[in-house]
Amino acid sequence: MSRQLTQHSRQEASEPRYRQLAKILAQEIRSQHSAGDQLPGELALAKRFEVNRHTVRRALDELVAAGMVTRHQGWGTQVVDRRLDYMVNAGSKVTHNLAELGLNTETRCLAQGLLRPPEAIAQRFGLGDDECLICVDTLRLVDGTPLMRLRHWFDAARVPDWCERYRGGSTRALLGQHYGLRLSRAVVRLEASQADSDDSRLLQCSQLAPLLVLTSGNVDETRRLVEVSISHARADRVSYHFDFFE
Repeated sequence: MSRQLTQHSRQEASEPRYRQLAKILAQEIRSQHSAGDQLPGELALAKRFEVNRHTVRRALDELVAAGMVTRHQGWGTQVVDRRLDYMVNAGSKVTHNLAELGLNTETRCLAQGLLRPPEAIAQRFGLGDDECLICVDTLRLVDGTPLMRLRHWFDAARVPDWCERYRGGSTRALLGQHYGLRLSRAVVRLEASQADSDDSRLLQCSQLAPLLVLTSGNVDETRRLVEVSISHARADRVSYHFDFFE
Protein backbone atom coordinates (compact mmCIF):
# COMPACT_ATOMS: atom_id res chain seq x y z
CA MET A 1 0.00 0.00 0.00
CA SER A 2 1.31 3.54 -0.75
CA ARG A 3 2.61 5.71 2.07
CA GLN A 4 -0.29 8.16 1.63
CA LEU A 5 -2.92 5.47 2.02
CA THR A 6 -0.95 3.79 4.83
CA GLN A 7 -0.89 7.01 6.88
CA HIS A 8 -4.62 7.43 6.32
CA SER A 9 -5.19 3.83 7.39
CA ARG A 10 -3.47 4.41 10.72
CA GLN A 11 -5.84 7.26 11.46
CA GLU A 12 -9.00 5.34 10.49
CA ALA A 13 -8.05 1.68 10.82
CA SER A 14 -11.65 0.52 11.14
CA GLU A 15 -12.73 2.14 7.87
CA PRO A 16 -12.74 0.01 4.71
CA ARG A 17 -9.79 0.60 2.43
CA TYR A 18 -11.95 1.68 -0.52
CA ARG A 19 -13.53 4.45 1.59
CA GLN A 20 -10.10 5.65 2.70
CA LEU A 21 -9.07 5.81 -0.93
CA ALA A 22 -12.30 7.60 -1.87
CA LYS A 23 -11.57 10.31 0.70
CA ILE A 24 -8.04 10.82 -0.61
CA LEU A 25 -9.27 11.06 -4.20
CA ALA A 26 -12.07 13.46 -3.20
CA GLN A 27 -9.55 15.75 -1.53
CA GLU A 28 -7.35 15.69 -4.63
CA ILE A 29 -10.33 16.47 -6.86
CA ARG A 30 -11.21 19.54 -4.77
CA SER A 31 -7.66 20.89 -4.69
CA GLN A 32 -6.16 19.81 -8.01
CA HIS A 33 -8.89 19.24 -10.60
CA SER A 34 -11.47 21.26 -12.50
CA ALA A 35 -14.73 20.26 -14.15
CA GLY A 36 -14.08 18.10 -17.19
CA ASP A 37 -10.73 16.74 -16.02
CA GLN A 38 -10.23 13.00 -16.36
CA LEU A 39 -8.87 10.94 -13.51
CA PRO A 40 -6.17 8.32 -14.14
CA GLY A 41 -7.47 4.86 -15.08
CA GLU A 42 -8.19 2.10 -12.61
CA LEU A 43 -4.91 0.30 -13.33
CA ALA A 44 -2.86 3.46 -12.78
CA LEU A 45 -4.64 4.22 -9.51
CA ALA A 46 -4.28 0.62 -8.34
CA LYS A 47 -0.55 0.76 -9.00
CA ARG A 48 -0.12 4.14 -7.35
CA PHE A 49 -1.95 3.17 -4.14
CA GLU A 50 -0.80 -0.46 -4.18
CA VAL A 51 -4.35 -1.85 -4.03
CA ASN A 52 -6.33 -4.09 -6.36
CA ARG A 53 -8.65 -2.81 -9.09
CA HIS A 54 -11.73 -3.88 -7.13
CA THR A 55 -10.76 -1.48 -4.32
CA VAL A 56 -10.23 1.32 -6.84
CA ARG A 57 -13.55 0.59 -8.53
CA ARG A 58 -15.44 0.73 -5.23
CA ALA A 59 -13.69 4.00 -4.30
CA LEU A 60 -14.74 5.54 -7.63
CA ASP A 61 -18.28 4.28 -7.07
CA GLU A 62 -18.27 6.30 -3.83
CA LEU A 63 -17.29 9.42 -5.75
CA VAL A 64 -19.98 8.81 -8.36
CA ALA A 65 -22.57 8.49 -5.59
CA ALA A 66 -21.31 11.75 -4.08
CA GLY A 67 -21.80 13.52 -7.42
CA MET A 68 -18.10 14.36 -7.81
CA VAL A 69 -17.35 12.29 -10.93
CA THR A 70 -19.11 10.47 -13.74
CA ARG A 71 -17.99 7.24 -15.41
CA HIS A 72 -18.52 6.49 -19.09
CA GLN A 73 -17.70 3.30 -20.96
CA GLY A 74 -14.70 3.90 -23.20
CA TRP A 75 -14.16 7.41 -21.82
CA GLY A 76 -13.11 6.90 -18.21
CA THR A 77 -13.82 8.84 -15.04
CA GLN A 78 -14.48 12.55 -15.40
CA VAL A 79 -14.77 15.32 -12.80
CA VAL A 80 -18.18 16.97 -12.95
CA ASP A 81 -19.02 20.65 -12.61
CA ARG A 82 -18.56 21.41 -8.89
CA ARG A 83 -19.19 25.15 -9.08
CA LEU A 84 -21.03 26.67 -6.14
CA ASP A 85 -24.46 27.94 -7.09
CA TYR A 86 -24.47 31.24 -5.22
CA MET A 87 -27.78 33.08 -4.94
CA VAL A 88 -27.69 36.86 -5.29
CA ASN A 89 -30.66 38.85 -4.04
CA ALA A 90 -31.22 42.14 -2.26
CA GLY A 91 -30.27 40.86 1.18
CA SER A 92 -27.95 37.94 0.48
CA LYS A 93 -24.67 37.72 2.41
CA VAL A 94 -21.73 35.78 1.02
CA THR A 95 -20.52 34.23 4.28
CA HIS A 96 -24.04 33.30 5.41
CA ASN A 97 -24.96 31.79 2.04
CA LEU A 98 -21.83 29.65 1.89
CA ALA A 99 -22.37 28.46 5.45
CA GLU A 100 -25.91 27.39 4.52
CA LEU A 101 -24.36 25.14 1.88
CA GLY A 102 -22.46 23.39 4.68
CA LEU A 103 -19.10 24.85 3.65
CA ASN A 104 -16.33 26.01 5.95
CA THR A 105 -15.50 29.61 5.12
CA GLU A 106 -12.74 32.01 6.06
CA THR A 107 -12.40 35.68 5.19
CA ARG A 108 -8.94 37.20 5.44
CA CYS A 109 -8.30 40.92 5.52
CA LEU A 110 -5.51 41.67 3.05
CA ALA A 111 -5.32 45.46 3.39
CA GLN A 112 -7.45 48.42 4.45
CA GLY A 113 -7.23 52.18 4.81
CA LEU A 114 -8.36 55.50 3.35
CA LEU A 115 -7.98 55.69 -0.42
CA ARG A 116 -9.23 57.79 -3.28
CA PRO A 117 -11.58 55.52 -5.29
CA PRO A 118 -11.84 55.31 -9.08
CA GLU A 119 -13.81 58.20 -10.53
CA ALA A 120 -16.91 56.11 -11.28
CA ILE A 121 -17.20 55.06 -7.63
CA ALA A 122 -16.37 58.56 -6.36
CA GLN A 123 -19.27 59.91 -8.41
CA ARG A 124 -21.66 57.34 -6.95
CA PHE A 125 -20.80 58.60 -3.46
CA GLY A 126 -20.84 62.24 -4.56
CA LEU A 127 -17.25 62.81 -3.38
CA GLY A 128 -15.25 65.98 -3.86
CA ASP A 129 -11.86 66.02 -5.55
CA ASP A 130 -9.80 65.29 -2.42
CA GLU A 131 -12.22 63.03 -0.54
CA CYS A 132 -11.48 59.38 0.18
CA LEU A 133 -13.36 56.23 1.10
CA ILE A 134 -12.35 53.34 3.32
CA CYS A 135 -11.00 50.61 1.05
CA VAL A 136 -10.97 47.05 2.41
CA ASP A 137 -9.46 44.15 0.45
CA THR A 138 -10.46 40.65 1.53
CA LEU A 139 -9.94 37.09 0.37
CA ARG A 140 -12.71 34.52 0.77
CA LEU A 141 -11.69 30.88 1.17
CA VAL A 142 -13.99 27.85 1.14
CA ASP A 143 -12.72 24.62 2.70
CA GLY A 144 -9.26 26.21 2.67
CA THR A 145 -9.31 26.98 -1.07
CA PRO A 146 -9.41 30.60 -2.39
CA LEU A 147 -12.76 31.30 -4.03
CA MET A 148 -13.03 35.05 -4.50
CA ARG A 149 -11.25 38.29 -3.73
CA LEU A 150 -13.27 41.35 -2.80
CA ARG A 151 -12.73 45.07 -2.60
CA HIS A 152 -15.14 47.02 -0.40
CA TRP A 153 -15.52 50.80 -0.60
CA PHE A 154 -17.21 52.27 2.50
CA ASP A 155 -18.45 55.77 3.29
CA ALA A 156 -15.94 56.63 6.01
CA ALA A 157 -18.43 58.84 7.87
CA ARG A 158 -20.77 55.88 8.38
CA VAL A 159 -18.13 53.50 9.79
CA PRO A 160 -15.80 55.46 12.11
CA ASP A 161 -12.82 53.53 13.52
CA TRP A 162 -13.41 50.74 11.01
CA CYS A 163 -9.72 49.90 10.60
CA GLU A 164 -9.32 49.53 14.37
CA ARG A 165 -12.29 47.14 14.58
CA TYR A 166 -12.03 44.95 11.50
CA ARG A 167 -9.47 42.14 11.45
CA GLY A 168 -11.20 39.68 9.11
CA GLY A 169 -14.42 37.71 8.90
CA SER A 170 -17.80 38.91 7.69
CA THR A 171 -17.94 42.65 6.95
CA ARG A 172 -21.75 42.48 7.11
CA ALA A 173 -21.57 41.11 10.66
CA LEU A 174 -19.37 44.00 11.81
CA LEU A 175 -21.63 46.53 10.08
CA GLY A 176 -24.61 45.16 11.98
CA GLN A 177 -23.01 44.62 15.37
CA HIS A 178 -21.02 47.85 15.73
CA TYR A 179 -22.69 50.31 13.38
CA GLY A 180 -26.32 49.20 13.35
CA LEU A 181 -26.29 49.00 9.57
CA ARG A 182 -28.38 46.43 7.70
CA LEU A 183 -27.43 46.78 4.08
CA SER A 184 -29.23 45.55 0.99
CA ARG A 185 -28.24 45.49 -2.66
CA ALA A 186 -29.70 48.30 -4.71
CA VAL A 187 -27.67 47.91 -7.90
CA VAL A 188 -25.86 44.81 -9.19
CA ARG A 189 -23.64 44.44 -12.25
CA LEU A 190 -22.10 41.17 -13.46
CA GLU A 191 -19.24 41.12 -15.94
CA ALA A 192 -16.81 38.59 -17.37
CA SER A 193 -13.12 39.24 -16.97
CA GLN A 194 -9.73 37.55 -17.03
CA ALA A 195 -7.36 37.03 -14.13
CA ASP A 196 -4.51 39.52 -13.81
CA SER A 197 -1.32 38.86 -11.85
CA ASP A 198 -2.96 39.69 -8.48
CA ASP A 199 -5.95 37.45 -9.23
CA SER A 200 -3.63 34.64 -10.28
CA ARG A 201 -1.58 34.90 -7.08
CA LEU A 202 -4.48 35.22 -4.66
CA LEU A 203 -6.98 32.87 -6.32
CA GLN A 204 -4.36 30.30 -7.31
CA CYS A 205 -5.39 30.27 -10.95
CA SER A 206 -3.54 30.90 -14.19
CA GLN A 207 -3.28 34.39 -15.62
CA LEU A 208 -6.10 35.13 -18.07
CA ALA A 209 -8.28 32.46 -16.40
CA PRO A 210 -12.00 33.38 -16.66
CA LEU A 211 -13.44 35.33 -13.74
CA LEU A 212 -16.88 36.61 -12.78
CA VAL A 213 -16.82 40.19 -11.51
CA LEU A 214 -19.84 41.18 -9.41
CA THR A 215 -20.23 44.86 -8.46
CA SER A 216 -22.88 45.73 -5.86
CA GLY A 217 -24.13 49.08 -4.61
CA ASN A 218 -25.29 48.47 -1.03
CA VAL A 219 -27.64 50.85 0.76
CA ASP A 220 -29.06 51.31 4.25
CA GLU A 221 -32.74 51.27 5.21
CA THR A 222 -33.14 54.87 3.96
CA ARG A 223 -31.67 53.83 0.56
CA ARG A 224 -28.51 55.85 1.22
CA LEU A 225 -25.38 54.37 -0.34
CA VAL A 226 -22.97 52.98 2.27
CA GLU A 227 -20.82 50.51 0.32
CA VAL A 228 -19.77 49.50 -3.15
CA SER A 229 -18.29 46.01 -3.26
CA ILE A 230 -16.46 44.38 -6.16
CA SER A 231 -15.79 40.64 -6.10
CA HIS A 232 -13.57 38.65 -8.45
CA ALA A 233 -14.59 34.98 -8.41
CA ARG A 234 -13.16 32.01 -10.28
CA ALA A 235 -15.64 31.12 -13.00
CA ASP A 236 -14.75 27.45 -12.69
CA ARG A 237 -15.80 27.42 -9.03
CA VAL A 238 -18.75 29.82 -8.77
CA SER A 239 -21.98 30.34 -10.65
CA TYR A 240 -24.36 33.17 -9.72
CA HIS A 241 -28.08 32.91 -9.71
CA PHE A 242 -30.16 36.04 -9.27
CA ASP A 243 -33.45 36.24 -7.44
CA PHE A 244 -34.92 39.64 -6.61
CA PHE A 245 -38.52 38.45 -6.39
CA GLU A 246 -40.28 39.68 -3.27
